[in-house]
Formats: sequence, C-alpha cells, structure tokens
Amino acid sequence: MLRISKLTDYGTVVMVHVARNPERFHSASEIATAVFVTPPTVAKVLKVLTRSGLLASQLGVRGGYRLARSPETISIAEVLDALEGPVAVTECSEGLGICSMEGSCAVSGVWQAVNSAIHTTLRSISLADIAGTTVPVVPEPGVVQLGPVFK
Repeated sequence: MLRISKLTDYGTVVMVHVARNPERFHSASEIATAVFVTPPTVAKVLKVLTRSGLLASQLGVRGGYRLARSPETISIAEVLDALEGPVAVTECSEGLGICSMEGSCAVSGVWQAVNSAIHTTLRSISLADIAGTTVPVVPEPGVVQLGPVFK
C-alpha cells in the first residue's frame, strides 16, 4: 500500500491552513489549535517546511510563519518532497543506477512510468487548489459538517 506518513499529512494540513491567509504570519500555537495537531508536532513540521524554503519565519511579537511564495506556485509535490523526500513507488523509480537488477528487470520501466504519473499529478495540484476547498467544520463536539472536496 502506498501511504504518506502522518507527519506529511499534518504538514499538508498546516500548509493549507497557512495558505488560506498567506499574507499574514501565523504563530505555531495558533496553527496547532486551528488544525487540531499537538504543538510539538506542528513545531517539527514548521521547522522542516521552513528549512525546505516553503515557509518563511519571522521572530518577534508579530512574527510566526507564512508561505515563502504564493499558494498558486507551491505544489503538493513540493510539500511531500520536503517532508518525505522524493516520491518513489519503488527503489528503481527514484532514478537510474540505484537498483542492482536494473539491467535485467522486466518491470522497472512500468514502475518508473507509474512514479512519473503520480509525480506529475502531485505537481499539478497547487496549495491554492486545496486551500480553496471546504473542510470539515466542527461547530460542537460530535457534529461534523462536510462540504465539497474541490471548488
């Protein structure tokens, strides 16, 4: 099964939250409260995303984190790459020369094509695309209202 880690899932949620108000700085505690993720986990995610150049940080009373670029120019592929490393469904799909069976493998080309299709799709979805969605709203404990997935 192909699955992203919880940390990457949280990172995507954090990025979407920040992308909904990209012009202002968001404190780590505000983000943690808004996305229902523990402050230590949010801090870890923010550190990785800042180091990768997807977020900008500013110290001080009015400081916090905001997108380093507009949400339209940040792809989900970039977020995943920052938190997981390059997308690769198999070892050989990461690139040539990595697998010892590469010369005689009958399926490496197929896995490389699958990996390329996945990466192309992830590159085509921007943070703005996802930030424009309706997310679950929890008005009171136990009641969840869902909206459409995409605009």
